[in-house]
Amino acid sequence: MQPFDPARTPTLGADLRALRKARGLTLTDLAERLGRSVGWLSQVERDMSNPSMSDLRMIAQALDAPVSLLFGQGVAPAQEQGFIVRAGARRSMGGGEDGLVEELLSPDLTDAFEVIHSTFLPGARLGAPDQRPTQEVGYVISGRLEITIAGQQFSVGPGDSFRMRGEVYEWENPYQEPAVVIWVIAPPVY
Repeated sequence: MQPFDPARTPTLGADLRALRKARGLTLTDLAERLGRSVGWLSQVERDMSNPSMSDLRMIAQALDAPVSLLFGQGVAPAQEQGFIVRAGARRSMGGGEDGLVEELLSPDLTDAFEVIHSTFLPGARLGAPDQRPTQEVGYVISGRLEITIAGQQFSVGPGDSFRMRGEVYEWENPYQEPAVVIWVIAPPVY
């Protein structure tokens, strides 16, 4: 692994490559899903071509990622890029449809893991049980959350942590206050 070079900060192309690889897709696989050439996709991943807005929507759909994730890095001074993510410069993840507001704490998606700040609003609930090919650890900062992992129900609160390794899971915040959880997820899923 090469050391981080701040002159080559991760970009949209690097994030797309990381997401594609995390999904176990080759350039050919993703190009076929998009109906585009491997050469075009390779140029996008190497930041030699700028995809249109409709291309970004198709890429996000093909990678099962929110399109908001593809709108670049947060603004940071050059010396901080790749190292520091300021509170006001976090990238939003998803649209919050389930009452879940998520922000990327990692500087980018090019590591073997990602760190996410999740706020589960009062009354928020996952629409249906889900399962991801990941290993995840969550740490509850504040509030309470009801989670089901592999059919077992748990209630977690401040200071509690939990782990999921590819099991089917569900979550719900039936309480009157938001629940804030910090996640470490490997490989990156956003």
